[in-house]
Amino acid sequence: MWCQRLPWLLRGRRGSTGCRWPWLPRGSGPVLAVPARCHPTAPASPCCAWQLHRDHLELRYGSTVMRLDFVWLRDHCRSASCYNAKTNQRSLDTASVDLAIQPQAVRVDESTLFLTWPDGHVTRYGLQWLARNSYEGQKQQVMHPRILWNAQIYQQAQVPSIDCRSFLETDEGLKEFLQNFLLYGIAFVENVTPTKEDTEILAKRISIIRETIYGRMWYFTSDFSRGDTAYTKLALDRHTDTTYFQEPCGIQVFHCLKHEGTGGRTLLVDGFHAAERVLRQAPEHFELLAKVPLKHEYVENVGGCHNHMIGVGPVLNVYPWNNELYLIRYNNYDRAVINTVPHDVVRRWYHAHRALTAELRRPDNELWVKLKPGKVLFVDNWRVLHGREAFTGYRQLCGCYLTQDDVLNTARLLGLQA
Repeated sequence: MWCQRLPWLLRGRRGSTGCRWPWLPRGSGPVLAVPARCHPTAPASPCCAWQLHRDHLELRYGSTVMRLDFVWLRDHCRSASCYNAKTNQRSLDTASVDLAIQPQAVRVDESTLFLTWPDGHVTRYGLQWLARNSYEGQKQQVMHPRILWNAQIYQQAQVPSIDCRSFLETDEGLKEFLQNFLLYGIAFVENVTPTKEDTEILAKRISIIRETIYGRMWYFTSDFSRGDTAYTKLALDRHTDTTYFQEPCGIQVFHCLKHEGTGGRTLLVDGFHAAERVLRQAPEHFELLAKVPLKHEYVENVGGCHNHMIGVGPVLNVYPWNNELYLIRYNNYDRAVINTVPHDVVRRWYHAHRALTAELRRPDNELWVKLKPGKVLFVDNWRVLHGREAFTGYRQLCGCYLTQDDVLNTARLLGLQA
């Protein structure tokens, strides 16, 4: 039986530089409450100590205390028979792992955890790898480093635009552009020939173009050719696009090809900055906006265009393990009837939505830019809201949507954290 093997499992091993915490019986209190001596595994290595439980290993490495389930430890084995290092894919059939599996032996040296399983298979893990990839390690990490901004912060940062030639022809120019985009959620490319074809070449440099009900590359005028307020000369309040898609488009590209008139400045607001302020001032509002699912809807019957799109999701979308915000779905034009919220939550939701709206509408959060021929704007549609002031005269834009996955893929291949 397992309990009969414990003395052997926990017996001190000559040459082992990790240290063990005393065994605690099932149902005992937190391991950290138990006195334990900790010896450094090596002069330059973080302190390491470990403790066996009935169904998991508790491992302290530096300041990180990890609780590693035995099934998880067997499933993530990186041995040649369990993991294909050439394809970076798992070879082990997870369904073949005994859900009650327990190691027969555990050993830790200066940098590695060794586990021997009942069938004799040996799994090795680097301690640094475990610290990065454990739940406790991930909880401390940020998936996407960002700089949250209002108008003053962005203007003082003096984020440079990237020259079109550098963007298209050099990895350095492309990397600088993507770094700016990842940090701020917006980025500009200048000296672009003002045509739809050249704008398409620019967009394809970083991503596959996402074809939607609006086509692949679109021309945008005030002729009301589509059933959308954007195809008018009216002002548009801040919003994110395609909230009525199950997966809203990741990036939007804008290029003003011509404007013979006045007005028409573009409004940009960092939605994550506004949401962060709500989180600090009223965390219960943030939590409600992150949990309550809403429908957004697009119904179109104009000319030959007939569409009925429905997307469902909360206003704020967060990674559950670290509460990091990764998507804001905010569009008061396209929000459908609220019928997914019980009556005792509706009023609280309206209060939470009002708090976020107030932050989004703060004048100091508004960055106004004048788009002009030759200057292309890329907007992270999962983060930055955009709008427009009313305009006169003839105004023509072109642009497209890009996929979040492909832009982040390009960034990672250039060595950026994304």
